[in-house]
Amino acid sequence: MSGAVAVAERAPEPLSRAKTNVVFATIVLGMLLAALDQTIVSTALPTIVADLGEAGHMAWVVTAYLLAEAVATALAGKLGDLFGRKLIFQLSALVFIIGSMIAGLANGMTLLIVARGIQGFGAGGLMVTAMALIADTIPLRQRGKYQGALGAVFGVTTVIGPTLGGLFTDHASWRWCFYVNVPVAVIMIAMAARTIPRVRAVVKPIIDYAGIGLVAAGVSCLILGLEWGGQEYTWGSATIIGLFAAAVLLLAAFVAVELRAREPMLPMSLFRSRVFTVCSILSFIVGFAMLGSMTYLPAYLQYVNGVSATASGIRTLPLVVGLFITSILSGQVVGKTGRYKYFPIVGTLVMALGLYLMSTMGRDTGVWLESLYMLVLGLGLGLSMQVLTIVVQNTVPYAQLGTATSGVTFFRTLGSTFGTAIFGTLYTDQIGPKLTDALTRVRVVSPEVAADPQSLRALPSEVSAPIIDAYAESIDHVFLWVVPVALAGFVVAWFLKEVPLRDSARAGATDVGEGFSMPESPDCVVLLERAVSDTMRKAHAEGPIGPRILADSGSGLSRGEAWALGQVYMHTRIRGTATLDAIAQRHKVPDEVIEPIYDRVIGRGYLAEDGAGLRLTDTGQAEVDRIQASWRRWLDTELDDWDCSDPVDRALLDQALQNIAAKLLDEETREREPVRA
Repeated sequence: MSGAVAVAERAPEPLSRAKTNVVFATIVLGMLLAALDQTIVSTALPTIVADLGEAGHMAWVVTAYLLAEAVATALAGKLGDLFGRKLIFQLSALVFIIGSMIAGLANGMTLLIVARGIQGFGAGGLMVTAMALIADTIPLRQRGKYQGALGAVFGVTTVIGPTLGGLFTDHASWRWCFYVNVPVAVIMIAMAARTIPRVRAVVKPIIDYAGIGLVAAGVSCLILGLEWGGQEYTWGSATIIGLFAAAVLLLAAFVAVELRAREPMLPMSLFRSRVFTVCSILSFIVGFAMLGSMTYLPAYLQYVNGVSATASGIRTLPLVVGLFITSILSGQVVGKTGRYKYFPIVGTLVMALGLYLMSTMGRDTGVWLESLYMLVLGLGLGLSMQVLTIVVQNTVPYAQLGTATSGVTFFRTLGSTFGTAIFGTLYTDQIGPKLTDALTRVRVVSPEVAADPQSLRALPSEVSAPIIDAYAESIDHVFLWVVPVALAGFVVAWFLKEVPLRDSARAGATDVGEGFSMPESPDCVVLLERAVSDTMRKAHAEGPIGPRILADSGSGLSRGEAWALGQVYMHTRIRGTATLDAIAQRHKVPDEVIEPIYDRVIGRGYLAEDGAGLRLTDTGQAEVDRIQASWRRWLDTELDDWDCSDPVDRALLDQALQNIAAKLLDEETREREPVRA
């Protein structure tokens, strides 16, 4: 990782509470759109297949979205540093609108898959820049609260996505699963233009275009080979062998490029850590099982149980409820005890049990039993998912937080992509011959009727039974074949090394967003600030930090005087000049209220007046530096486990902490009433 730090050209003017909430609402809309479209389409897939045909390509409607999202996630953070996060946020929303419009208008499965790829690219940009914009616009000490709310939004979309998709499918059209994004995204772009401040990095980032391109191409070839093998082409055909060979060569080239890149997308040095390697494998397996099962469960419920698209979304809630319960519970336990190793061990075993139980479901299985099986799978997923990001962030040096976190996120998304693709291959391998056999026996039902859940429900039970059994056996086959994958995760989880958690990791362990594996920012400075925010949230439980920092600094300033100097320092840093009138306006008080404290610090020689306003004297600057140094000493103590052996990393962390200390100086001092000091 490079030692360059992406800092703002000029620190943004702190926002009022009302404007902060409007900015946050805008960011939430972006996250809502991106997260919702991961799951909203699952309940609509059977109807889409009935309308457009090409059932063998059903999985690609989800896979294309996830793969493009993974690529965009790797690119968007660096592009935000290059061109400004606000612009990338708006452009991502525009790309998302274009993809949504094309998806809604698609008249064939191929065009729909292309549109979903465009959507996914926009969604990846929205997710990453949403997290970065929180860091740009929300005060450091309030950030934990807002990030928790954003995590809750991400979790809610997991719950409501399938149900919302079912409602649109049943009461309007499956196309409205995509059309609904357009007006919301347009409103979001307009709100972003008016409310989000423009922040851009001074240091030009280095983007690993070669690495991103090679991994995207290699994974695409691998998934195409898995999708087409045995369907479009025989497994031994030149096309399939060629795709697998190309995947191997492209991924090998990716590794070679990453070993030499100045700022690699996925540094190979991370794999020297057994913890990172184990967590990446487990993230892949959890993503594989979760999204694969959530994609095919609604199809099972609609074809086998004969429920509507809306009801199929509601009926999958036990899985999400189980995931939610154990995610939050495991976070609470990790936060209090610092122990995490046995969660993924138990979780993968429970996940395997849930998948096996679901593979036994059939036409005669009761609703409550099916719900119990889904709940078991959800409980296993939640136990496995929660701790992985926390563990990685706890064990890598702070300077590698960004790349390590985005690496685990990338493997989770990759697992979801492969899971959906392999679920699709297993399903298609089974449903073709089984459905043909059932239709041959029934003889009075056309393939078009058999592919449409609504038409299938209207048939007499003696006619529909063989067709329903064909669907049940095909999807059961899929769930059964994923059991060994979950058991492999159980074996891998035993190799997870347990180390003491940092206080900041334990403070953030209960975030809802962590539980639902919400994507994190790939910016290590953003993640370091989050660690500081979590640590401060815990420290504030013991009383205000500001007075302790001021006392530790050895400064002779009162709290009011520290506030006054901090305001001049920050206004000079933000605007280039500081005036009494500007400071008073910012805090919405008359000049007369703060004038006495400024007369006092001017009289003591800490500030001087000139034609442009107020400026720090050498004595005043020394006091500000003393307080900043005290903040940094406190942060040094609280943010333990630094890897100080690498001078480049040390310089990066020093710069990041300098930025943080400056923010803390302002945020802490401006809460004090200066005239009472």
